Amino acid sequence: MFVLDCGSLLPLFRGSPAAVEVSRWTKNTLGWRKRGRALAKHCLGKLDGQQAGLPKAAAGCRSPCDSSDAQSSLKVRMECLLMRLLLFLVLTTALQAAKPFVPNLGPDLPTITVSCGEVSLLLRQASQWTPGRIDFRGQAMTTERSAYGTVFSFPDCGFIGTAHLENEPEPLESLAFILDGKTLEQPEAVLKGQTFRFERKSRIRDFELTGIVELKNNQLHETTTVRTAKAVPLKLVYHFMHAWAPSVSAFCAGTDAEPAQRLSGSLNDDDDTARKFFINQRIDWMAVFEPKSSQFGVSRLLSAPDQGGHMATIWNVPNSYRKFYLKCFNNATVPAGFEGTWRMVTAFGASDAADWEKEARELAQALK
Repeated sequence: MFVLDCGSLLPLFRGSPAAVEVSRWTKNTLGWRKRGRALAKHCLGKLDGQQAGLPKAAAGCRSPCDSSDAQSSLKVRMECLLMRLLLFLVLTTALQAAKPFVPNLGPDLPTITVSCGEVSLLLRQASQWTPGRIDFRGQAMTTERSAYGTVFSFPDCGFIGTAHLENEPEPLESLAFILDGKTLEQPEAVLKGQTFRFERKSRIRDFELTGIVELKNNQLHETTTVRTAKAVPLKLVYHFMHAWAPSVSAFCAGTDAEPAQRLSGSLNDDDDTARKFFINQRIDWMAVFEPKSSQFGVSRLLSAPDQGGHMATIWNVPNSYRKFYLKCFNNATVPAGFEGTWRMVTAFGASDAADWEKEARELAQALK
């Protein structure tokens, strides 16, 4: 017998329109059993033995179809049958709608991997052509189990943008894949060159969002521009989300105003650090160390608008990631007519655990 476990299947299409509809339908105050009863009554009316096709009882004999218990049992069986049929139809529709998400623009490819020198970048169709992983010298420095790029959180619904598909879509307006200065009309799944530039324009409610990702000189450059004609209240906006690998074991950060100030710490899976935020202040650069590859990554904020009050943070989630965010407009309103650009560069190096922080600080200074 094949057993359908709804609890295990629903996560497969979480975020799809069908999943939302199933969730809404099943959370309705009229439960499954009541729906079955209502549907049975509507379709079959009052049930008795004759309508069910059961034989008449012989005179003087007690017949199941003459018994109120038997009629109740028959109703329950019919209700269960109808509920099973209804559940089958709902799940069949949902599973058919659970195809991988495809954005409104872009090549018919699940991923595109671009390599320039020692740095490789994975772009994902499912996350609306935002980064999905960053590699250095063939080693994954970040994980695919998260969202990258820019995401907005609105007071009325939560996150919209990049891989957050649970609330509203992020319609893409244009995409451009440029390898070694040449625009690729039909990019392939694997690209190699000296330089790469990816331009992405989209709209999130009243915001016009332009993102540019570049690979050059063994560095990853990211530029994000936000425009809005209207004032928009926000919970927050995250830029430059980097889901560093869960094996990352330490971080350090600093400001140019106080270069000697030491801001660093361990990142591990212990209870006292799990699911906590680190840094939580305005900085100019940050770095992380990945011990398996003995490599580190350094990200420097090159420019940011005066408005927005940006703050850097790392969220330590064991077995998932050590995730960097640049948080702006925290519980604030983006003013009407706003246009702002943020720029960040990320570079990499190799070192042992004893010397990595010193070398990361030197690289951070070189990235100015």
